[in-house]
Amino acid sequence: MAPQAASQSDLESPGRVLRPGETCWRIEHAGRFATIVDAADYFAAAREALMKAEHQVMLVAWDFDTRIKLDPDAPRRGPPRQLGRFLAWLVRAKPHLRIHVLKWRYAMFNATFRGMAPLFVLDWLAGDRLQYRLASDHPVGACHHQKILVIDDTLAFCGGIDMTSDRWDTSEHLDYDHHRRRPSGLRYQPFHDVTTAVDGDAAKALGELARERWRHATGVQLPAPTPGKDAWPERLRPLMTDVRLGIARTQPAFADQEEAHEVEALWLAAIRGARRRIYLESQYFASRLIAKAILEKVQDPDGPEVVVINPTEANGWLEEQAMGTARDHLVAALRAAAPPGRFGIYAPLTARGRKIYVHAKVLVVDDRLLRVGSSNVNNRSMGLDTECDIAVEAETDEQAQAIASFRYRLLAEHLGSSVNEVRAAEAQHGSMVAVVEAMRQRPGRTLMPLHSDGLGPAGAFVVEAELLDPERPRWPLQSLIHQVDWSWAHRKRRR
Repeated sequence: MAPQAASQSDLESPGRVLRPGETCWRIEHAGRFATIVDAADYFAAAREALMKAEHQVMLVAWDFDTRIKLDPDAPRRGPPRQLGRFLAWLVRAKPHLRIHVLKWRYAMFNATFRGMAPLFVLDWLAGDRLQYRLASDHPVGACHHQKILVIDDTLAFCGGIDMTSDRWDTSEHLDYDHHRRRPSGLRYQPFHDVTTAVDGDAAKALGELARERWRHATGVQLPAPTPGKDAWPERLRPLMTDVRLGIARTQPAFADQEEAHEVEALWLAAIRGARRRIYLESQYFASRLIAKAILEKVQDPDGPEVVVINPTEANGWLEEQAMGTARDHLVAALRAAAPPGRFGIYAPLTARGRKIYVHAKVLVVDDRLLRVGSSNVNNRSMGLDTECDIAVEAETDEQAQAIASFRYRLLAEHLGSSVNEVRAAEAQHGSMVAVVEAMRQRPGRTLMPLHSDGLGPAGAFVVEAELLDPERPRWPLQSLIHQVDWSWAHRKRRR
């Protein structure tokens, strides 16, 4: 049964987490809303949808690599599998189609090695119908971090997955997958990520947001496209239909760009409203504000249980010094405060014990609120970088059940199990933490508890001073310092 329409006063009521102008930019209707787990399914769905594009494609990304294959199993005789050639084929095959790609400028330090030069050539050959631009319209130290793909304002993808290398993987996360290779031929580790797909007014709103980012980055105002045909991929099954979605942003004030902190407000409101359980997946666990909100909840005798899924370590030595050190600091405080069985932080492993890198940015609260987006649990996602999240707050029991099934699906993936088995185990144990502890002992894919190391004076200073992970714009060279390869220092220290 379809949910009853909510009035504007209902949407803005104090009891709701999603409140326009506070915890979200806007609330918009979608006829279909889907979650997509891992890049193999996202890339294939995006490729199918892009072939239905007629007028305008907006691709807003932190990184972008023309050399990757969106669907490595697609027939060789069909449209090109390689992303750059595929985009060039699209504009040749569709004379009314225009494609606009916006990527963070400082990712260009790796451009020679990440396949950007071919896109500049494509841009030149296709004239104004395939445009590639770099985003640097942010304060020094900030980065452009949104991951949005919009097709004719009828379909949009928004979440944590960039169309770049080191992302493609299936939900099986095999120890060795011959498709899990960089364009150079080198293998990379298993990779877990999540994004969403929306249609209707929600897709149109994300189109407006993407065009505004383009205008602010380039100075060019793109027109809204003529409405196209339904681009929804046939392979993609909606999690919900006829649903209202909140769109939340982080935007630092810069030039004529207004400041927006809806992402931060949404995270905090959702956690503070939790009663039974908080399930969280993130690349980092380093935000002091979010950790403090969780700490207050676990200290409450009647508060929720909390499960956090993180990678074993950050990607790169410098990030580990900033984010890993902060995680140790915050996890130690949470473990000291939480009653037994109320807090757990885990990293996923393959069947043979290989590390699975977690890049997903997911929050599920009480199976009533689901949030997926680009924002991490770190300080800079709350106010420094540009971010975009999608959230749904259940208005019916059916929607709550759909959110619960998605949480079970994620846990089942990490524990090498099935949705039904995880659901039954939770009913038996009455606790999400207890389910993880019971099921992670079995052979196969599993979750490993993460243990925090003690902080020395230098580590504590890095965390408290927010030297490498500021909440708001601060000092120069922060963006540049994150682009330097500091692995030599790590190797030297280990000798």
